[in-house]
Amino acid sequence: MSTVEVKNIKNEKVGEIELNDQIFNREVKPYLLHDVVRQQRAAKRAGTASTKGRGEVKGSSAKPWRQKGTGRARAGNKRSPLWRGGGVVFGPKPRDFNFKLNRKVRQQAISMAISARLQEGNLVVLDDFTMEAIKTKDFVTIMDVLQLNNALIIIDGDNEVLSKSSRNVPGYKVMKTEGLNVYDILLHEKLVLLQPAIPSLEERFTA
Repeated sequence: MSTVEVKNIKNEKVGEIELNDQIFNREVKPYLLHDVVRQQRAAKRAGTASTKGRGEVKGSSAKPWRQKGTGRARAGNKRSPLWRGGGVVFGPKPRDFNFKLNRKVRQQAISMAISARLQEGNLVVLDDFTMEAIKTKDFVTIMDVLQLNNALIIIDGDNEVLSKSSRNVPGYKVMKTEGLNVYDILLHEKLVLLQPAIPSLEERFTA
């Protein structure tokens, strides 16, 4: 079991917590993280790019001039890809870029990403994150006290005050445990876990 300090929003140590090695101290396999990030980014692609072939563009199908005797190159019709306004050869069509990865692989990759942050010393555990009102300035002040410039904050349940206070500040993201994913963990320099969220994580990844 790995032991980590628990701090409050004033950056004071208020205790320690033991973390499950199965989630927080796994061997990190970069190729697995790469595969999962690639799959996540592929799933986000719209895949709506589309071009028209020569059979789909508007235009006459008549031969513009006779085949021989004009001194010009032979031409079939104005929809030829060689002509301005003609069709596109092998252009993109709507498609789904997503590909499947097993649930077990995705789960392992998330725990590896969490472990990587712990091994780097970039995992912070807070006892709570209570704010009196929705105020971006207060959130920025707390982040400055905690010395966190770029962080993903994981909460257990709804925290409207924290979520709304942070959403306009670049470099920060507040997320519930259910939405935790490899891409967002690796995208942010620090991973901040609220202590009440840790049992939910352990239940999710050890079930």
